[in-house]
Amino acid sequence: MTNRIEHNPGESRFEIYVGDVLAGYADYVESGGVRDFGHTVTNPDFRGQGLAGQVVKAALDATREQGFTIVPSCSYVAKYVESHPEYADLVA
Repeated sequence: MTNRIEHNPGESRFEIYVGDVLAGYADYVESGGVRDFGHTVTNPDFRGQGLAGQVVKAALDATREQGFTIVPSCSYVAKYVESHPEYADLVA
């Protein structure tokens, strides 16, 4: 199956689908050009497949392209940025 990542601004989150099934997401609160990423969630049936990393990478890339900075309130997002220094400049 193919993984697909979509930005769902109505729900303030980036979603990852495996086939047609929502497998996880990274949600945020947006204010004043800053996205505060609060949670990264992976459906238990899809854990251990690296999906959280995929959705966070896509979320950070899109956030950069859209000119926003981030607050990594989610511990997973914070650890991701720490281990991928190319995203350190996004931190507000």
